[in-house]
Amino acid sequence: MTDAPRAAAPDVSIVVPIYNEVDNLPDLVARIGAAMARQPLRFELLAVDDGSTDGSAARLRELAAATPWLRPVFLARNYGQSSALQAGFDRVRGRYVVTLDADLQNEPDDIPLLLERLEVDPDVDMVSGWRKDRQDAELSRKLPSRIANRLISRATGVYLHDYGCALKAYRRPIIDRLRLYGELHRFIPSLAKEAGARITEVPVRHHARTRGVSKYGIDRTFRVILDLILVVFFMRYRQRPLHAFGGLGLWLAAPGVLMLGWLFVLKLFGEDIGGRPLLLVGVMLVLMGVQLIAAGLIGELLTRIYHEAGGVPQFHAEEYVPGDEKNGGLARADTAPPATSLIA
Repeated sequence: MTDAPRAAAPDVSIVVPIYNEVDNLPDLVARIGAAMARQPLRFELLAVDDGSTDGSAARLRELAAATPWLRPVFLARNYGQSSALQAGFDRVRGRYVVTLDADLQNEPDDIPLLLERLEVDPDVDMVSGWRKDRQDAELSRKLPSRIANRLISRATGVYLHDYGCALKAYRRPIIDRLRLYGELHRFIPSLAKEAGARITEVPVRHHARTRGVSKYGIDRTFRVILDLILVVFFMRYRQRPLHAFGGLGLWLAAPGVLMLGWLFVLKLFGEDIGGRPLLLVGVMLVLMGVQLIAAGLIGELLTRIYHEAGGVPQFHAEEYVPGDEKNGGLARADTAPPATSLIA
């Protein structure tokens, strides 16, 4: 298994983002190789160095010289975990894609467990790991994680016990539909669901960190909230921004119009309305409502430019192919039929 030529197309692409994990790399590569040798699928390991400063890049070159299935990728500087994952996703060749962290808190021996679920169940597109017995500090890591998991699940409608577990397995078409920006790696299950993935969750093992230091602190909780707002907007209103901005605009403008209408009636009866605070409130509400509705209309135009000028499909479809039992009789197509342009 480990002597397979680099040119052979693998069945599985394993993507691992790496940042200052030089001490863990030899064990990581060895344990992934041992785990994958116990199953029949061919594999490759895409180790993406995210601008490490501790010699991780040099260590990866040494390991790659003796490991045919290891493909190091080096980013020019530290861009963050989302960019490192995307750099790996852009280079995968397997029909299955697996991700995990380089800190060895994830158990490489669990990778075949996730792959087996994809192999035997054609109705599953993504298997997410659940660190059921997580080996981390209670107050600084586990408690914020539990709160975040419940908040994200409720907001997105994708209910998982553990959004933060890096050990996940996907069918390739789902990965091809995703683009990660900023710090959206935390929300991959939600983004995958939006891309049409059918998701399940399986318990996996978790170990305490023995080498290196954690790259995350309590401050990430606030960033998660901001990113969650973005993800919820994308999931619910990406193709209908007018419903988001215009709906809020109507809620603001409607009471403003009523206030101004009432003041107009009073003016007809000769009362002085110039000094009333209600006049200023009414005008401000109407102006804010009009601005939000205008923002929604601009968003609708940008949405059409995004899908039509950029050639991005509005949806992902599956076509039934008789006899294709391996994929449950479904052939996945990521190109939608040509849309009728609404832009003159």
